[in-house]
Amino acid sequence: MDQHQHLNKTAESASSEKKKTRRCNGFKMFLAALSFSYIARALGGIIMKMSITQIERRFDISSSLAGLIDGSFEIGNLLVIVFVSYFGSKLHRPKLIGIGCLIMGTGSILTALPHFFMGYYRYSKETNIDPSENSTSNLPNCLSNQMLSLNRTPPEIVERGCVKESGSHMWIYVFLGNVLRGIGESPIVPLGISYIDDFTKEGHSSLYIGTVNAVGMIGLVFGFMLGSLFAKMYVDIGYVDLSTIRITPKDSRWVGAWWLGFLVSGILSIISSIPFFFLLPNPNKPQKERKVSLFLHVLETNDKRNQITNLTNRGKNITKNVTGFFQSLKSILTNPLYVIFVIFTLFHMSSYIASITYIIKIMEQQYGRSASETNFLLGILALPAIAIGMFSGGYIIKKFKLSLVGLAKLGFCSATVHLLSQVLYFFLICESKSVAGLTLTYDGNSPVRSHVDVPLSYCNSECNCDESQWEPVCGNNGITYISPCLAGCKSSSGNKEPIVFYNCSCVEVTGLQNKNYSVHLGECPRDDACTRKFYVYFAIKVLDSFLCAIGLTSYSVLVIKIVQPELKALAIGFHSMILRSLGGILVPIYFGALIDTTCMKWSTTSCGARGACRIYNSTFLG
Repeated sequence: MDQHQHLNKTAESASSEKKKTRRCNGFKMFLAALSFSYIARALGGIIMKMSITQIERRFDISSSLAGLIDGSFEIGNLLVIVFVSYFGSKLHRPKLIGIGCLIMGTGSILTALPHFFMGYYRYSKETNIDPSENSTSNLPNCLSNQMLSLNRTPPEIVERGCVKESGSHMWIYVFLGNVLRGIGESPIVPLGISYIDDFTKEGHSSLYIGTVNAVGMIGLVFGFMLGSLFAKMYVDIGYVDLSTIRITPKDSRWVGAWWLGFLVSGILSIISSIPFFFLLPNPNKPQKERKVSLFLHVLETNDKRNQITNLTNRGKNITKNVTGFFQSLKSILTNPLYVIFVIFTLFHMSSYIASITYIIKIMEQQYGRSASETNFLLGILALPAIAIGMFSGGYIIKKFKLSLVGLAKLGFCSATVHLLSQVLYFFLICESKSVAGLTLTYDGNSPVRSHVDVPLSYCNSECNCDESQWEPVCGNNGITYISPCLAGCKSSSGNKEPIVFYNCSCVEVTGLQNKNYSVHLGECPRDDACTRKFYVYFAIKVLDSFLCAIGLTSYSVLVIKIVQPELKALAIGFHSMILRSLGGILVPIYFGALIDTTCMKWSTTSCGARGACRIYNSTFLG
């Protein structure tokens, strides 16, 4: 008898151990799948930020419109986040996250699709130069323009075919793809965190959530490295002979292989969705137990009296919940500390959003750095500084057990340091580039008050140049000229690299003693003083990122400390909504519009419409 009882206990123990192992394995699978989805999510987000300048040039659009495309992710996210957060917890959460990853991947691939339907990128679109033709005969100089002036096609004939040639409206697909990516990303964080919190021991969820967030940083590092690699590659790599491309990654017309990043992130997101479709909604219950529980539940609810009572109570609960929601919302909005906190963090985070969105453009126009170089430096220096700063912030809060006032002081100090760094940046602005026809007269002798409609000089007035063209050349006097024709050049080196133009009359009148009146293709590089300013700027940027990341950690704790415990979720949700709508959506748009006001030279499409900006007044851009 005793032996029989012992065998039963052993069997029960073995069965219990199997269930425990099954639950543990199910949760580990979910944790691994969620970590993978976090990597894909971070990769997709940073690829868009790093590609926004390339997209602007590829589709010949303004910075403000590019900002709208960047903010479309938040639009998609806000459309569904409330419904996903509320109804998602009542449904099969792993499958919903899997569907979200699938949609997110589809959105990324949709973003890349226009590349395959737009034809080759024409960086000299103003003059209809085929990018595969590297002959300098395609680069009009003073003599060739004089000969061709009588044979030019009338503008009204050119404009008839402009609709077929223009592909700028394809940016709408990029916009829609980013909206779709925002919709797909919405269930990953709220449902993933709630799933972890529901099925872990009390006090262990923060460890798992922290681990998932830390693993997600791999996506950011991977994104910066891929962004740097793809920015070096020409946009039409694999379709054109790269030896025929005249421009370099430092040219303001260069467009890297922006579409490759979206294809990689899209495929990765789709792959990350697969494991979620094989996970149980509740890892604590085997499938058989769940079926039995469901059957018993159906039997219990068959009683009509209970059904009527439940329906009545449910109606009352809905009314009570709606009334309670508005009362709770009123409570947090009449809390002066919370309102001040929301406004304060909105301004603080707006600065970050604008900086990360347009940092590629600022680095390029202000310091002459390519997108590839900027991506690489951000990935190996700024990103680790942010990660260390966030860890340090959490350690400081825990070590010194900061109170509400202490957290507020930490956040205020972080914002003050950020403000001071912004002031320091003004002293690191490089002088505006010397460009004949924009900042100087065409002969290069005198500065101009305005870059608009600068009159031609006697050195190029008879060349019949197209003033809308942007084919910059650098004179050996250190001045950039808009084109070889506007530099008054009479001859060239042919197809020999590097391409050089000679007998340039607008360079000659500057009074050089060596009589070598030549220019070479491309803008003049920044001087050594500007290079030194760049190193100081980036060092301050890294330090600022580290110190501000410490403060950002305090914000996460502060938002739940200044409201009643039962209002924590609502306070976090409302704060996130404000940052996304007024920060994530609007900031890239109005900062982009502000950047557009500093443009000195716009490209011109085949239809004569304004395209993307070629060069900015760097004094104001900084």
